[in-house]
Amino acid sequence: MRPSQILRSEPPIGKHGHYLNKDTWGHLGCILPQRGIITYSISSNRQNVLAGATHDAIFNTWRRFSKQVLYWAPPLLGAYYAMDWAIKRNEYLNSKAGRAEAGGT
Repeated sequence: MRPSQILRSEPPIGKHGHYLNKDTWGHLGCILPQRGIITYSISSNRQNVLAGATHDAIFNTWRRFSKQVLYWAPPLLGAYYAMDWAIKRNEYLNSKAGRAEAGGT
């Protein structure tokens, strides 16, 4: 006897002619094929798959942009003006007038 073997009252599913049916897999209901189910479909070449895509893309992009612009624009502008000030200040301090002001020789 193997200690890892699981004791079952019925043979394992899929072996010895015992397969999934209404008695072994969740009692799915009637085992007879269903009738009267109607499905509708349209041919893929008759569909207009891009109907309104351009219009929706433009207005959805604008909606998303307008909701998010106040989160990223102020830090971006602040960083731009800080870098602009730092570049101008660096150029001034490395010029003849800036060195004279700083007391350098």
